[in-house]
This record gives sequence, C-alpha cells and structure tokens, in this order.
Amino acid sequence: MTSDAVPQRATIVACPDGPILVRGDVAIVDDDGVPIPRRRSTVALCRCGASAIKPYCDGTHKAIDFRAP
Repeated sequence: MTSDAVPQRATIVACPDGPILVRGDVAIVDDDGVPIPRRRSTVALCRCGASAIKPYCDGTHKAIDFRAP
C-alpha cells in the first residue's frame, strides 16, 4: 500500500452454514497475539472447526454438513 492509499474499510460477514469472511485492513492474530500471515485482502475463517488449514476455511464445512445456529 502506498502512503497516499486509503485503507479499505473492514467488514466481517458470517456466511450461512459456512465461514466468516473478513475483508479489509484487519490483523488476524493467534492466541498469543502473533499475527497470522494473510496473502489476500479477503479471507475466509473456519467456523466449523474441521478445516485442515485453520484458522482459514478449506471448505470442509460442506463435507461435514455444518449448520450454524
């Protein structure tokens, strides 16, 4: 990002029975506060707990028929 670029407003969306989409300038950190690398401005975070690439979603929620309350 250049010095005159405006940061993208952060949004968080819980997809029905799927991941949480995080868009924009938001730091994602682990339990110890260490930043988790992001390669994209929009990422999908696992909500079902079964992803092999946690904290990111790998689509496993579809295979296990995850349903959010």
